[in-house]
Amino acid sequence: MATLDQCRAALDRLAQNLSSADGGVRSAAALDRSLSCRITDLDVTFLGRLANGSIQDVTHVPGPPPDKAEIRLAMAGDDLVALVDGRLNFAKAWGTGRVKLEAGLRDLLRLRTLL
Repeated sequence: MATLDQCRAALDRLAQNLSSADGGVRSAAALDRSLSCRITDLDVTFLGRLANGSIQDVTHVPGPPPDKAEIRLAMAGDDLVALVDGRLNFAKAWGTGRVKLEAGLRDLLRLRTLL
């Protein structure tokens, strides 16, 4: 099971990858939306903002998110680490229910480039 520190490091790597991306990925990440990533096996939620092509202002709170973010993810810590490391395919994980993603339809269409 991934630790809180490993999950935080994975989110930091994801933020760095987004900020250094170019082309369609950078364009898709140019949304300005609130973001939550619930780590189900650790009972913690990371909160932040997807803005300017990066994930910013990341904090964490125990339990479920206090407010409904515009983009919501939920998964186990090991799955977060595997996704960021490229060992887990997002579409396959989402299709099998290992990863849950909730967002508005327009956001989902833009995010598909990232995922």
